[in-house]
Amino acid sequence: MKRLKNFLFLLMAVPVIAVASEEGPRLDKAPVNLSDQASLQRGARMFVNYCLNCHSAVSMRYSRMQDLGLTEDQIKENLMFAAEKPGETMTVGMDKKEAKNWFGSAPPDLSVIARARGSDWLYTYLRGFYRDDTRPTGWNNVVFPKVAMPHVLWSLQGEMVPVMKKEGEHEVIERLELAKPGSVTLAEYDAMVGDLVNYLTWMGEPAQLERKQLGLFVLAFLAFFFVVAYYLKKEFWKDVH
Repeated sequence: MKRLKNFLFLLMAVPVIAVASEEGPRLDKAPVNLSDQASLQRGARMFVNYCLNCHSAVSMRYSRMQDLGLTEDQIKENLMFAAEKPGETMTVGMDKKEAKNWFGSAPPDLSVIARARGSDWLYTYLRGFYRDDTRPTGWNNVVFPKVAMPHVLWSLQGEMVPVMKKEGEHEVIERLELAKPGSVTLAEYDAMVGDLVNYLTWMGEPAQLERKQLGLFVLAFLAFFFVVAYYLKKEFWKDVH
């Protein structure tokens, strides 16, 4: 009886746990479109120029980017800055121990970061940096408070500052405002981050589109086979009473 009560208690607690896990900052919808090859190519360029300096993607090979409509020569000329052969994986030269000493924690591998965090989280995170002089890097983030990573895209976005509001006895961030413009407008920056997140989402599962197309084909085949099997069954059993 005691075990049964414990089991029922756990079942009742599941909805509460699920609700609690959904709490957190409001996330903006990422403009993910894995069919947009131009966006994926721009995102790949952003990734190798701004992310691959510190973050690796050891599950991804440069040659796989041919699936984005790029030739091997284009990959070599425009995207391969830390490798010699297209078949190599996206590794970095930064030592993990040194990175931990510099940033407080080693930069994580980004191969499946979109699957781990979610595309919306990444899109909001990369647009959520703001100036905070209390932090060692001078930056903080609305999605990831006290983040160790500096804002590597600040020259593009510019410097954002928080606008605070009062909630009870505490002050919270209501929104971010542009204090110092970057090299592009905020709309252009959002589009660039959208391309980057689009690429990170694709990189997490490059065969996703092919898998979905194959799934539709299988479902169509099963639907057709069901009709054939149904009439075949009727033919076989028509004389059975």
